[in-house]
Amino acid sequence: MGARVRHAGHPMPEIAGLTAKLRSAFGDEAVEEALRRGKVGEPTSYASENGRTVGTASPVTGNIWNVDDAVRNRRYCSGCVGLGVGCREWLERKGSKEDS
Repeated sequence: MGARVRHAGHPMPEIAGLTAKLRSAFGDEAVEEALRRGKVGEPTSYASENGRTVGTASPVTGNIWNVDDAVRNRRYCSGCVGLGVGCREWLERKGSKEDS
């Protein structure tokens, strides 16, 4: 199978880009098998973007990560990679938020 081209009008452009990277890393055959199995009900692949879904989601477990404002409202300091680890400015902002 040839390389897949990401089209601007794709209904799920982020997923299409990720799928292209997965194909590059693992090969078309492995990705096609995971997609095929997800489409017939196995929780091997699942994607959701722009109100569309494809594949089968994994069963819900107690190990769920809920995103909160600490992730959504990241404000990067000049030259920061956004980790917030050891960053005095980030720690000061976070501390003043908790105090208020």
